[in-house]
Amino acid sequence: MSAETPLDSARLWVEFPEPEDVADDPRATPETVYRVDLTWLTSDWTCIFGAGCPGIYEDSPDVGCCALGAHFTQDADEDRVAAAVDRLDASTWQFAAEAVEAGWTEIEDGATKTRVVAGGCIFANRPGFSGGTGCALHGLALREGREPLELKPDVCWQLPVKRSYRTVTRGDDTTYLEVSLAEYDRRGWGAGGHDLDWYCTGNPAAHVGTRPVFRSMEPELREMIGDPAFEELARHCESLLARSGRSRATAHRRLLPLTVHPADPSRARPGGGVEPKYRELP
Repeated sequence: MSAETPLDSARLWVEFPEPEDVADDPRATPETVYRVDLTWLTSDWTCIFGAGCPGIYEDSPDVGCCALGAHFTQDADEDRVAAAVDRLDASTWQFAAEAVEAGWTEIEDGATKTRVVAGGCIFANRPGFSGGTGCALHGLALREGREPLELKPDVCWQLPVKRSYRTVTRGDDTTYLEVSLAEYDRRGWGAGGHDLDWYCTGNPAAHVGTRPVFRSMEPELREMIGDPAFEELARHCESLLARSGRSRATAHRRLLPLTVHPADPSRARPGGGVEPKYRELP
C-alpha cells in the first residue's frame, strides 16, 4: 500500500456568496459565503472499501472506516436511522440479534453513537455474511432505490467531505457565515486521527476514481449546501478542470500549480515521493 502524503500542502480555494443572497441584486451583501477546497473536490479520490481498503485499524480490516461507530449530530439524525432500523432484519443485518438484545446505540463521553460490536459498527456486515458485506443501512437504501444519505448517520454519508462553519467579521463590522467544504483528513477525527493505522484521503491508493469528488459525491454535496450553491460550486470545478485539460470522461489531467491533489498518483516521481514541480499550460 502506497505511503500517505503530508497533511499540509498548497491548495486552491475559491469563495463565493450564497447564490440566493445575491439573486435579486449582485451587489447585495451576502449573509453566507462558501469557502471551497477545489484541489480536493476535483481530485480523483474514491472509496475503495471492498477493493483494497485495509481499514483504519490493522485489527479491524473488514470494516473500513467504520471501526469506531458513528456519533449522531442531532436528534433528527438518530430518528432517521431508527426509522431505517425498523426495516432491517436478520437476513440483511448481521447483528440484528445483538441489537434486539442490547440495543444498537451506546453513550460515549456523554454523546449517543452507534454501538461497536466485534471491532466495528453494529451496522457493518462482515465478509461472508449472506446478506452482503458492508453497511446494512447503505444496502437497505440501494434496495429501496434511495440515496444512502437518506438512511445513514450524517457523519457517515458526509465523510470524507468536511463541512465547517465560522462567523467572519468584515472591515465594516458586518458579519457573514462562512461555510467551508474541505477534505476530511486525519485531523477531522480529532487528536486520535494521527493514530489511525491507515487513512484514505491522502493515500494514492484511493485516488483512482473515474469521476472527480464533486461529481461522485454530488448527492451529498447538494444535501449539504443546497442546489443553487452546488451549481455554483460545480461551475468553478468544471472551469478548473477545463483549464487543466481534463475532460469529464477521464481521471487524468495535466499538472497545474495547486490543482492536483498531493495524493494523485500522477504526481509521483519515478524514484518515489511526490513531484513538487509542475508543467505549465501552453
